[in-house]
Amino acid sequence: MTLLALSGVSFSYGRGSRVLQDIDLAVEAGSNLGIVGESGSGKTTMLKLLLGLERASSGAVSFRGERLDAANRGFMRGFRRSVQAVFQDPYSSLDPRQRVFDIIAEPLRSLKIETDIAAAVEQALRDVDLPADAARRYPHEFSGGQRQRIAIARAIVANPDLIIADEVVSALDLTTRTRIIDLLRSLSARMTFVVVSHDIALVALLCERLVVLEKGRIVEQGATRDILARPAHPYTRQLLASTPRMPERV
Repeated sequence: MTLLALSGVSFSYGRGSRVLQDIDLAVEAGSNLGIVGESGSGKTTMLKLLLGLERASSGAVSFRGERLDAANRGFMRGFRRSVQAVFQDPYSSLDPRQRVFDIIAEPLRSLKIETDIAAAVEQALRDVDLPADAARRYPHEFSGGQRQRIAIARAIVANPDLIIADEVVSALDLTTRTRIIDLLRSLSARMTFVVVSHDIALVALLCERLVVLEKGRIVEQGATRDILARPAHPYTRQLLASTPRMPERV
């Protein structure tokens, strides 16, 4: 089943030059998708379109076959329940004034999901390998890796179908990155991920399919294994040459 799709999408900010040009891609349930490219390639803009935070200048963004309509509150409530995000910086993405319980419970409350909130928060903490007593503490009491786990718990607490992860480990040290990647791999058994990153090695560890974005255009897309083994575009070869050799399990 296709969860999210961009069909012939182009985007410009105001009257400026186009940031994205003729984008076609689909996010299929159960198949993690990586979007890679250097700074300025258009990754952030594509992420905003996938999350419904920007409207395409032309083309269509659809969710489960229905055009994404930010003005339709009922539709967007269902969309927000099904699609959640984890952002790059675990230090700025969590409200320092709130306890962890309220941070994780926020999607349940804002989406008016009828559930046992305490039990759901406890389960989300368990899913990201944090103790139940973390719910009573504040973000400043945790390390960067633990804060990112809290952000992931907030994203999964409503049991979404899709998580969009934006440079999810780039602010973390190498050891912590490995642990977070392992966590995401385990969670991908029950939900689909779109991973937006400049790091093709990270994306290869998590995603079965890969989209390579250069200057607002998709220059290559397909199965990750195939692209790593036989990159067709010079830009893809350039990205691969600038990263360490892929692990054997990819």
